[in-house]
Order: sequence, then structure tokens, then C-alpha cells
Amino acid sequence: MPKPASAARLRAARLESHGLRGGLPSITAAARRLGAVQAQNFVAAKWVLGVRVPGSVAGDVDAAIESREVVRSWPMRGTLHLLPTETLRPILAITGPRMLQRAATTHRLLELDAAVYRRARAVAERELVGRSLSREELLGTWESAGISTTGQRGYHLIWWLAQDAVLCCGPVEGRGQRFVLLDEWALATGEQPGREETLARLFTSYAAGHGPVTVRDFAWWAGLTLGDAGIALAAAGDAVTAFDDGHFVAADAGWPADADSTAPRGGGRMALAAFDEYFLGYTDRDPICDPRHARRVVPGANGVFQPVLVAAGVVEGVWKVARARGTASVDLYGFDAPVEPSRYRTALSRWARFNGERLGAVATAN
Repeated sequence: MPKPASAARLRAARLESHGLRGGLPSITAAARRLGAVQAQNFVAAKWVLGVRVPGSVAGDVDAAIESREVVRSWPMRGTLHLLPTETLRPILAITGPRMLQRAATTHRLLELDAAVYRRARAVAERELVGRSLSREELLGTWESAGISTTGQRGYHLIWWLAQDAVLCCGPVEGRGQRFVLLDEWALATGEQPGREETLARLFTSYAAGHGPVTVRDFAWWAGLTLGDAGIALAAAGDAVTAFDDGHFVAADAGWPADADSTAPRGGGRMALAAFDEYFLGYTDRDPICDPRHARRVVPGANGVFQPVLVAAGVVEGVWKVARARGTASVDLYGFDAPVEPSRYRTALSRWARFNGERLGAVATAN
């Protein structure tokens, strides 16, 4: 087994895997490279894909969704993701039962039992045939049928139906999406892969888009047990290879296994989105961010990730946007030292063009 690689080499390899150096040809290609992108913040998730596709705009993400190549649902860790449509059902077949088991206590507290679920599902399947509904419209159909959606009941009914592959997010509407029946939005084609094959494909995809990665990283990212993660690695076989002692990459990545070999070149400066997979997608983030500053990316450890400033693969700060009179101005917050605004002007101009906004002042905030 190769000896541990340096943090610098690990970062350089991850920049390559993420498509953050050379770029990827399309939004769909970016989704396939990463495997899945956390997407409870829909606007931020678009930039996670867009930053990897030179010249893209937010409408390209909408187009990939409308063409049914990319879909948004709750496949992993109980939260929303954007992912290649063809992978959603196989992933849910593995993760759905586990997520529903973990939610059992919450469902009991909300008085959501199997009988309520069956009624809600019947209403949803009737009302969604041949059309889409907004969240408010879907909740309204349940209320009209005598199913209370107060508190978190409505959200958890939607989530439960998504876990069972009944519905998913469909047409883009404003800053969100309408709901549709998954079987209408994306027809199942061919025989679905079995559990072991799905695990193998998922690990291979994760290694290709996030590598170098550990088995523990994968277990967390996919919302699986360490046992299933180990099965996934074994099933992946020759599709993945050791990068160093404990980290794996896709076998076709082309990097030498010897940690002393010349490393892939590092990247320049990037303004990455909140929840970007480059920071979020691992249990151990120390190689890319000094642990002293990790809490500034996730203040209060509350699961809400801030947009990050990255220089040569290292997270050196966060950035915040203020909008006024049609202009988006950006404040930069460096960790160890103030960040020179001119160094990120190009990266932020790309972000503004992607969103169709006019970039205003870029200023150091500390």
C-alpha cells in the first residue's frame, strides 16, 4: 500500500477530480462527475455545478433539469441533492429504508403513521397525474382531504413520498421547483441494478468526483453504514485504486499511486458556493481547511455552510453577498489575514455572469 500523501498532493488531486482545474463540458457532465450535489439551497447548488462548467449560466442547470438529465430529490443523508436522474431510483432503494427507519421517532411525534401515509400517497398520486403542483398546492390537496399538514407534517409527508420514489422535484419555478410523480417525470428504463452493483457504482462515482477519498468519507457522504461502505469498495474492484494508505481514486484518473510522484498542479483562486462539495463532501476536511477555521465555514456547527474562498486548493476565507439596486456587492472575510479583493475579482465576475447579475464592489471585510 502506498504511504500517506502530503496534504498538498491530496488537494491537487481533489481539484482535478472535482473538475475545478480544467473544467467539465456540461452541467450534466458535472452532475455525473460529482455523483450528487447537496441542494437544499437550490441557488447555491446551481453554482456548485456551474463553477465547474466554464461559460455556463444558471439557466443551463434549469435546462438540465427540464430535460430530465438531472433531478432534485432526497437520495442521501435525508437532505436534498441534485444528481443524474438515472441514479436516483437505485440509490433510494438502498438509502430510503434506512432514512425512514431513522425518521420513525420523528414521525411518531408528528402522528404520521402508515395509515396517514397511505391516504396522503393516494391523494398525491391522484392529484399529480399529468401535472405538477407547487408545495402549497400539494399541501392544499392534503388539507382538503382532511390530512393535517401543520408544523412539519407536510414537509415529512413530501419527504416520505420522495424516499419511496413516488415523487420528486420537477419543473423549475422561480427560485424553487414544483413537485411531480417520479414515474411520469423520469420513466424507469431497463432492469434496475442490484444492491451490490449500485453500491459499487456509487463508490466509483464518488471516488471519480471527490477523490482521493476514504471509506469513512464515503459512508458519511452516502448516508450508509461503514459495513455497506466496505462492501461498496470491494464491489468496485478494479474501478478504483489506492492513492495512498487509506485514500482511493478512480482507476482511470491517471495519477501515479506513488505518493512521491509529481503531483497534479494546484488550482488558482475560486469563489465556491455554500455547500460546495469540495469542502462539504468529506468527514475529514483538515487537508483543505485549517481546523481552527472550520467553524467559520459552518458557524455554530448547525449544518449551514458558507460560500468559501479557495486559493491553490486551500480554503482561506468566506464571502457574503449584499444586493441593492440591481447590483451584487461582495465582502471577503479572510481567516489568517485580510483577503486582497483584486485576487478574487475574476472568480466573482464568473459567479455574477452565471447568475445574470451585475457585480459591484468587492471589499475586504476584516
